[in-house]
Amino acid sequence: MMKNDSAGRFRTDIVIGSVLIVAAIIIPFVFPTRYVIGQLTIFFLWATVVSQWNLVFGVAGIFSLAQMAIFAMGGYVAGMLSLYLGWPLWISMFFGGFASVLFSVLIGFACLRLRGAYVALLTLAIAQTMYLLIITDTACFMRTGVTCRNFTGGTRGLAQFGDFGFRELLPYKYMAFGNYFIGLVVLIFAVAFSIFVIRSPIGLAFRALRDNQTCAEVRGISKFKYQLLIFSSSAFFTGLAGAVYAGHFRVMGANTLYLNLLLFLLSMLIIGGVGRVWGPILGAAALMLVDEVLKEFVNWRLAGLGLILVVFIVLLPKGLAGYIEDIFQRGRKNKATVGQDE
Repeated sequence: MMKNDSAGRFRTDIVIGSVLIVAAIIIPFVFPTRYVIGQLTIFFLWATVVSQWNLVFGVAGIFSLAQMAIFAMGGYVAGMLSLYLGWPLWISMFFGGFASVLFSVLIGFACLRLRGAYVALLTLAIAQTMYLLIITDTACFMRTGVTCRNFTGGTRGLAQFGDFGFRELLPYKYMAFGNYFIGLVVLIFAVAFSIFVIRSPIGLAFRALRDNQTCAEVRGISKFKYQLLIFSSSAFFTGLAGAVYAGHFRVMGANTLYLNLLLFLLSMLIIGGVGRVWGPILGAAALMLVDEVLKEFVNWRLAGLGLILVVFIVLLPKGLAGYIEDIFQRGRKNKATVGQDE
């Protein structure tokens, strides 16, 4: 019965994913404005980060706040390889993803033997240390003419490392399509990885550690090994999103480590539904739409986002995905009841 239920959920995920992919392919041709395409590209990147954070926090139960540090690592490494070694961004972006995996392994060895709030505090401290190291970088690393360049770019950000080359490859009208589809492909693979983890037997081990660690360890499930596995493997897509972000904006700055951005993405996870496959997508879409509306009310923007977050925590703790699942489950129960009555 459990296998049939799991197979049914997997088929549902395939159908939902296929519909969303088709819609994402069509949208830029229906709404070809650069602003819409640019916002959707950012949506793909944030949704990728949140989908991997969902695996770490919602599935494995790791209270990590280092996701944007891992994201920034991917962007900075990709930019530095292209700037200092002259590598094409197409190649350096994957090395940015691998660098993020190594960075997450180091964080994991330092943090994953701790529990709960201690993990959150230490990972946040690591992210803030990375931020301080970047903005206090004033030493001259390389001189180009009369200009002295910092290794990380410092407060000005790392720049002049190029982009993905779509300005030369595509006509002006379709120039923004390149980054759009790169972001979409990264999101597709990230969500596919999330579906595999959540729906496969290994996801049961992660949820067992999250829900009852003592019982899971008695059954031979190593907390440290499994949590390090999901923490490091999810970091590849987070770092890859950071590299695409760098190529999209052609600059990588310490602003990606701002606390308000971290909380913004965490809100996407909570509003979408923690631990659910499609929660990150729904949460990212909903919060970006709300944020777009609230841009017209600058003085009320943060207060509005905070109020929405409180409403969801109190009234819809399962998030949008959980609420939709409950509606479908009630519909199935009603159909089954009607069938029995007949």
